[in-house]
Formats: sequence, structure tokens, C-alpha cells
Amino acid sequence: MIIVRPFGILLTFALSFVLLKAQLASAQDSVATYPSSAWVDLTEIKRLEVDRLKAMAEAGAIPRARLDQAQAELADSRDNMILRRSLYGTVRVEEFTHEQATDMVEAADRLVERQSERYTRAQELVREGVMARANLSVMLEDLDFRRKALDLARFRAKLVDELAEYARAEEAADSDEGVEYRLGRIVEKFPGAGMFNDLDFARISAAFQKQFFRPLPVSAKGETATHRALGFDHRGRIDIALNPDQREGVWLRGYLKKANLPYFAFRAAVRGAATAPHIHLGPPSLRLRVAD
Repeated sequence: MIIVRPFGILLTFALSFVLLKAQLASAQDSVATYPSSAWVDLTEIKRLEVDRLKAMAEAGAIPRARLDQAQAELADSRDNMILRRSLYGTVRVEEFTHEQATDMVEAADRLVERQSERYTRAQELVREGVMARANLSVMLEDLDFRRKALDLARFRAKLVDELAEYARAEEAADSDEGVEYRLGRIVEKFPGAGMFNDLDFARISAAFQKQFFRPLPVSAKGETATHRALGFDHRGRIDIALNPDQREGVWLRGYLKKANLPYFAFRAAVRGAATAPHIHLGPPSLRLRVAD
């Protein structure tokens, strides 16, 4: 599983996406041990069950603990469906908004918290001789799966934040606020001929593959939810997760200059926010027009 190191330097986006896909595949392989509510929307059925048990609990027909259990299962079903749409869905990271990423992480965190509470209570029952110890293994497997999902959710949310920093860096570099960064060589701007298209990108990708025997590490291709939220039209632009001064980055900048193709190369923080180095292919992103 991916171990998130919040205080370390982020891996390049290329490695990040490869690892993320591998872990998502591993998580989906574990579906047999995960509650069915993660894959089938049972929310409405569970809500009706909660309503029924609530009436019975108020009448004293069942213990309150049974209602509490049903309410926790309903909450699990709701949070599982959030993950089904986001973490395990087909939505690309580029299409995530910050709010969606936050909801995803919070849902995964709640799932872990509720299962942790169940596991703790079960351990007490085992010690009291009320529950067989064998039941703990199934609950622990479920808890481990939920922790894995939380790690993946946090990792994916980190990628969304990185995309936002990329977009903000591009905004600063192409505005008056970016002058000091350009002068300090933190941002390198090469206007080239001012044109960039799909054929150019195909040639760059093929040349990079031939040179380094791996795909070009694309972090954002074309329009993304993050760029739209920040008011930028990123269509026809591509972000590459390479440090401009590492071997691959130096080669890419040299290739772009020879081909007279426009790019931005970001080496460090912009606007006081730590942003991963990257290379933006194409002219500056345009401002989206807002209707009056």
C-alpha cells in the first residue's frame, strides 16, 4: 500500500499516478472482504430500516443499541457511496474540485473511525467471553481495508492540491505578481512561436519515450476542474511532472526550445506556497470570460 509522507517531498506525478492506479486495483481485488454496501447503494433500504427500528426503540420493543447499530450501518452506506463515486470511480483527478476531494477524505476517515469503534467494542466482548476471538479477524480485515481506502483518498486529495498549486503558479508567472519570480529564475518563460497543438505533443511524447524508455509524466492534460475554478482556460495546455533541472527536465526544455514551442518551467514556490516543480507546455492559460 502507499505510505503517505506528509512532511516529505512529493514524488513526481508520474510515479504518483502509477502507484495510485496499482493501489486502486489492489483495493478492488479485496472487494470480497469489504461490506457489500461499498459497491451497491443500499442507502435507501438502510434508511427505511432505521426508521422502522427507531419506532420500535421508542416503543421499548428493541434495545437502543440495535438502533445505534443500524444508524451506523446507514452512515457507512452513505460514506461508501461517496468513495464509490470518487475514489473508486472513473473520474480523473483533473476533474476533482477541492470540495470533492475534501468530502472524499472525510468520508473515508469516518468509515475508519466507526470500524475502529466496533473493533474496540468487540475486543472487550472477547475479553468478557461474550464473543469468539475468531470474529475479530474479519473485523480487523475490514478495518485494514478502510485504512487503505483512507490512505488512497488522502493521496488523491494531495494530487488535487498539487494541481491547484500548478494553476496558481501559472497565474502568478503571467501576471505582475510573477515578475520577481521570473527575475529570480524560479519561473522560466519561453514564448517560442506562441503555438502548441496535439501534433506537437505527440512528437514530444514520442521523442521522450525514445530518449528515456518511459512515458512522458503528464499531470494535467487540457481542461481541469481546478483550472476552471481558478478562472483559467487550460484547454490546449499540458502540465508535465518534471523538475526543470533534473535530467529529463533539462532535455525537455532543450527539445522545446529547438522546436520553438512555448513553455513555463517552475522550479520552486510561487506566492509563498510550496508547489511541486513542473513544466507547462503551451502558451499561458487564458482567463475565462464571466458573463455579466
